[in-house]
Amino acid sequence: MQVTRELFNDVMVPNYNPSEVIPVRGQGSRVWDQNDKEYIDFAGGIAVNCLGHCHPALVSALKEQGEKIWHLSNVMTNEPALRLAKKMTDATFADKVYFANSGAEANEAALKLARRFALDVHGEDKTQIIAFNKGFHGRTFFTVTVGGQAAYSDGFGPKPAAIDHCDYNDLAAFETLISDKTCAVMMEPLQGEGGIISPTNEFMQGVRALCDKHNALLIFDEVQTGVGRTGALYAYQELGITPDILTTAKALGGGFPIGAMITTTQIAQHLKVGTHGSTYGGNPLACAVAEAAFDTVNTADVLAGVKQREQLIRDGLNAINAQYDVFSEVRGKGLLLGAVLNSKFEGRARDFLVASTKHGLMSLVAGTNVVRFTPSLVIPIEDIKEGLARFEKAVADVVNG
Repeated sequence: MQVTRELFNDVMVPNYNPSEVIPVRGQGSRVWDQNDKEYIDFAGGIAVNCLGHCHPALVSALKEQGEKIWHLSNVMTNEPALRLAKKMTDATFADKVYFANSGAEANEAALKLARRFALDVHGEDKTQIIAFNKGFHGRTFFTVTVGGQAAYSDGFGPKPAAIDHCDYNDLAAFETLISDKTCAVMMEPLQGEGGIISPTNEFMQGVRALCDKHNALLIFDEVQTGVGRTGALYAYQELGITPDILTTAKALGGGFPIGAMITTTQIAQHLKVGTHGSTYGGNPLACAVAEAAFDTVNTADVLAGVKQREQLIRDGLNAINAQYDVFSEVRGKGLLLGAVLNSKFEGRARDFLVASTKHGLMSLVAGTNVVRFTPSLVIPIEDIKEGLARFEKAVADVVNG
């Protein structure tokens, strides 16, 4: 069968509008399409391919586990899941792990746990969930309602109740919302989809203190920031505060679908047998690949390398901007970076993405005004330089019309 972009229109639900490019193979941070055109990958499947494409450690784990056992129901457990859970708890604040298949499912579990904890410990009036405008927490109906972009949750009927939002980094607004009826606060420690927005130290410290004051659980959505993306294993570890619940996915499996919610024993005990579950969560094939990814990323050399690569990309973007004057700033942390378009190019992020693809660079957007970059954490330096050279050509195309 000949596979073309037109086949998508024939057989797929039209909730996506993919590029004409159909990649067929990848190696490291380079990808080739059906026509054997090469691309430098600065997108990483939206912060998923943390070790690039076909990393030998992940390929080896997949092959080895693929010849052992693929799937078990949660009537039984399995070795890869327990090994991965032990490594995650050893490396973080958490005592307990719940495995899912995606970030949305991990967030769904976190929100359900928070509500159940509040009901059991504080009573039925403590139900409010606070989240932040421009936040993104997944596409289940619960998580998309908690996410701070109403356009994603409108049009599907009545929404889950007792969910309120305020602006990120606005501590005063947050303080007016939170009360003893708040059961949980869900936030990204660096907003990704919302435009690569970093928190202030005062905001983070204030949110944690107000959660403590009102006995509300603090949930960190680290689906995009986790597993080395910001230069720490998890972003909270460099913020000076600790959440009560943390969710992780995307880079956790290095491209293989897996998500997880981690928390303390005290909180976890409220998800008793039968209160929540997942058919595929904790799948041995997924956990084996994720264990290999986790082991590879959670080293001093890789995490230090993220910060080195961040500086190279920042320097390159600043040099491009000095010549073409298209960005107002470059923001973000580690290898979650956003080039914010200035007033002359406002709203044209997609134009830069399209031009980048033309010149052999895979990039992303975060809204209409930010060009986003989330490459492999171990992208070779020469690929960074080549990718920036291709991006400069894309910028020149947009600027020169």
